[in-house]
Amino acid sequence: MLIVLSPAKSLDLDTPPTTKLHSTPAFLDRSSALIEVLRHYSPAELGSLMHISDALAVLNVGRYASWSVDTKEARQAIMAFNGDVYAGFDARSLKPGQLDYAQRSVRILSGLYGVLRPLDLIHPHRLEMGTKLATGAGKDLYAFWGETVTGALNAAIADKEARVLVNLASEEYFKSVKPKLLTVPVITPVFEDWKGGKYKIISFYAKRARGLMARYAAVKGIVDADKLKGFKVDGYAFDKKDSDERTWIFRRKVEE
Repeated sequence: MLIVLSPAKSLDLDTPPTTKLHSTPAFLDRSSALIEVLRHYSPAELGSLMHISDALAVLNVGRYASWSVDTKEARQAIMAFNGDVYAGFDARSLKPGQLDYAQRSVRILSGLYGVLRPLDLIHPHRLEMGTKLATGAGKDLYAFWGETVTGALNAAIADKEARVLVNLASEEYFKSVKPKLLTVPVITPVFEDWKGGKYKIISFYAKRARGLMARYAAVKGIVDADKLKGFKVDGYAFDKKDSDERTWIFRRKVEE
């Protein structure tokens, strides 16, 4: 199987990586083209485009100005991303063999880089896939990436002879994938918590659970997606009754 994740908005640029192993993103030429577009934005324009604060806009204008295909000051994506998903994944505590599994079996969808392997070197940036950044390809990043993301996933699927793609990405990022063009079926795990008298998706917990499941796969070395149904971490358990062939529901109920 092949697993896809979303990236994170927040970055950890201070904690030392636990491995020196690294790889190079596949679409740096495309990333460079996006950076050239972004360099024309002032902080005020970028803030309006991305709906971010003045301070974040200034920070990222500076990042675009210094961005380079040179990987000298870059760090591995899995060691740089620092959001809820990656708190669950906790890549720094993985053993070498488990990191190798992640490198082969996990792909991170990215607004700037398209598709990343966990050990691909990246520079600090912020560019969410849903950003309506107009380019020569169209009005937004979905138009810019077109079928590129899907093609890269199909190449990874063929390389590792995967039989299914496990979608642990957010809706925003998975919209960059064209499921009808994928060579394998898609399974989407959904994580729900009991709250207010019913089960519902709570964003913070669901994001962390996606990272926990990716970690579970890496630690166990899972190649058969059905083995993910045994995921029982942080109180979650597979709900067979409300799941179907393509949507797998994992639920937990804690005292309110």
